[in-house]
Amino acid sequence: MSTRVAGAQGAGGLEPSGQSVAREGVAARLLARLDVWLSRRLRRASADELGRCRMLVAAHGLLLLCDVLFLFQVTRLPFPLLWGAMGLLCGAGSVTSLLLLRRSGSSRIPALLLCAMLTGGFVGATLLLGGVGVGTHAGGMLLPMLCVYLLGARRAFFFVAFSGLSVGLVLPLVSSAGPGQWESCLLAALFLLGGWGMSWLLTAVREHANTALERALRALRDHERKLTSLLENTEDVVCSVDTEGRLIAANPALGEMYRELIGVELEPGAHLFPEYAPESLRRRWQECTAQVLSGKRVRFEASPSRLKRPRVLDISVNPVLDVAGRVVGMTVFGRDITDRKEAEARLGEMHRSLLDVSRQAGMAEIATGVLHNVGNALNSVNVSVNLLSERLHQSRLAGLSKATELMAEHTADLGHFFTVDRRGKQLPVYLKALTTQLTAERAELLDEVHTLQKSVEHIKSVVSMQQEHARFSGVVERLEVTALLDDALRLHAVSFERLGIEVKREYSEVPLVRVDRHKLLQILLNLLSNARHALLECGRADKLLTIRVGRVAAERLRISVADNGVGISPEDAPRLFTQGFTTKKDGHGFGLHISALAAAEMDAFLSCSSEGRGQGATFTIDLPISGEENRA
Repeated sequence: MSTRVAGAQGAGGLEPSGQSVAREGVAARLLARLDVWLSRRLRRASADELGRCRMLVAAHGLLLLCDVLFLFQVTRLPFPLLWGAMGLLCGAGSVTSLLLLRRSGSSRIPALLLCAMLTGGFVGATLLLGGVGVGTHAGGMLLPMLCVYLLGARRAFFFVAFSGLSVGLVLPLVSSAGPGQWESCLLAALFLLGGWGMSWLLTAVREHANTALERALRALRDHERKLTSLLENTEDVVCSVDTEGRLIAANPALGEMYRELIGVELEPGAHLFPEYAPESLRRRWQECTAQVLSGKRVRFEASPSRLKRPRVLDISVNPVLDVAGRVVGMTVFGRDITDRKEAEARLGEMHRSLLDVSRQAGMAEIATGVLHNVGNALNSVNVSVNLLSERLHQSRLAGLSKATELMAEHTADLGHFFTVDRRGKQLPVYLKALTTQLTAERAELLDEVHTLQKSVEHIKSVVSMQQEHARFSGVVERLEVTALLDDALRLHAVSFERLGIEVKREYSEVPLVRVDRHKLLQILLNLLSNARHALLECGRADKLLTIRVGRVAAERLRISVADNGVGISPEDAPRLFTQGFTTKKDGHGFGLHISALAAAEMDAFLSCSSEGRGQGATFTIDLPISGEENRA
């Protein structure tokens, strides 16, 4: 279809195009004939110089023709010898000028000869013939125009002024002109000078226009050179195509990629994706161009599999509009974003790794708390077991065994044994004292067993609580925040008690909250651990940790962990939640950063406020109650 449309357009515009070509062919042949009389140097001169040389050749040729015709008619004029000599002199001057143009590298002398011959012929014919009509003839206006064109305004003024003086002053005197003829001669001289002035003005305007045009062309060539250099040196793919998909221009980057994709060289005028191109590429291109031709800008990412090196391209196809707003072409820009995509993939992998590490850090924090509390409980168990072992080893139960053996030996005469035998008389008193002591031992052992049972129950509750939190990790559920806080405090209870840290709870009545139990507990344990370190470092006796829970808005809840420890300096506050920053000697700068990330995942916001070093710090967690509000 496109071929038929192009053919119809060519047929409709054949006649004007043929006439234009014919005219250009005639002009080219004529100029080629004129250039034969020019030297090689003149043929390579500037456009203005070459134009003057061609004008000289044509003028001298015309003068030779007129001179030959004049010599045939010279016998009819008065003074034929004089006119013949003048005709031969003019012919010799024209031939000399043509020979100079053929051999010389400048047109100045031939131009001076031509202007001198024209001026001399005009003045001579005017004075010798003695007619006012000859001097005031309109053909004399050719003299100033030709002189200004060939010699310039300054040199031409001499010839024009000489001609005007001859016509305006000498001719009326020679021809004894009357008053009316004097006015005609003066007007003719004035017109000669006016023709010189108009020719000079036209030349000046033309030179100014040529200068501006040359300046514009230089600037255009400079911009074109810079643009070409930019397109050729860029690694991005750049090309322009017409509405039929034929290539207009492309940079080397596209040519190299085109050879890898299609397997052929990219040529201007050819279809960007011809029939032998892969079907997937052609179909994608047709879908894209259909949208672009409707005036839309299309941008997409592509990763062609035929490329030698796997690359991801960000391709933008834009319509090119004319003055009327019609789409007359398309531009294609393709940028290699492989490095950016790989960086994004690495960043995503790092984010996933960071989440895994954060969960592991949370698990480690919980495990550390569990092991710490279990270890303290095991110390109590160990003390109770040692005490039970010691008491059992010191028990008087062996004395009861000896008493029963003694009674078993005197079974036959128990009455005689209890009344007569000295040992039998002491046995009832001994048994009574032994019973009292064994009863006391039993009470002490029961107390120790109860203590041991409490320690075992504490270990069991700690382990069960850790298992419960681990079971629901990553699951959003409705829970009571105060209960979760109590669990976190219970994991730190022994260390707080040992360090003399007073825990103050200020819980307001709040509803259940939809939240990830594991993430929130991870944040709370981290904040409690940091508070414990801050209170331990401050060294003050009245160590106080205050936990507050309350609403800050209809759908927001705030948890505050405040301590009166070492505090935070103003210069450290902006970097508090950045990865790797820590104020503790043995810290890793990971806990608060992970806590901030975990809070962001729950649409919560973790912040800190402190009045400075030694003034304590308050960490707050603002989280949505419903679990569905987006963090603003």
